[in-house]
Amino acid sequence: MVPDGPFQARHFTLPLRCRYLLRPPQQPSDRSLLVIAAHGHAMTPEKMLELTAPLVGEGHYLASLQGPYQLWTDPGGGRSEVAFHWQTRFEAEHSRRLHHDMIRHVIAEAGLPAERLILLGFSQSVSLNYRFVCTEVEAVSGVIAICGGIPGDWDSGPYHPTRAAALHIATREDEFYPPEVTAAYPERFRPRLPDFELHLLDGPHRIPSAAAPIIQAWLRRW
Repeated sequence: MVPDGPFQARHFTLPLRCRYLLRPPQQPSDRSLLVIAAHGHAMTPEKMLELTAPLVGEGHYLASLQGPYQLWTDPGGGRSEVAFHWQTRFEAEHSRRLHHDMIRHVIAEAGLPAERLILLGFSQSVSLNYRFVCTEVEAVSGVIAICGGIPGDWDSGPYHPTRAAALHIATREDEFYPPEVTAAYPERFRPRLPDFELHLLDGPHRIPSAAAPIIQAWLRRW
């Protein structure tokens, strides 16, 4: 409850300790990419790494970022566990900036050119990644989206066309992004992402293992 009488809302910033997991390829080569993966709501970077490593394959670096916000989950067994997420509706622009800053930091640490960098997101992080690639239009060469949506401000936000390629994986039983919604994605995305590819796979709102050959074939473009 807001107290009676006049008050001032003040803001300050503090350093934030961020974390990601890095899995190097078994045999690095000049064709190895860095795939920067962002998990969905109420997940961990460990789980995201486990689920996406088979999709990416053994020939690439895989960085799994940890969302900056914590929450408790109840997996059963009488003990809560900590998981992470990327943003809330409260002052969402700050969460978006933080996501972008974290991606920029990993890119800077990697020291790789944009043509060797790919973003990958699942669920909540998908729209954030799309915002990034259409804001930082020269930062990465591609974005992989799994079971996610269009940014809410896609038509009015400060986004620009980019040469980055986009691969979007949707599922037929997704309760959040059903086929009648995702069918419109090519038309919605291509004005800013002309190289946009959509695949519809069986399954609910999850990371489908059946996407592995699609994603690995797409990564061979680089």
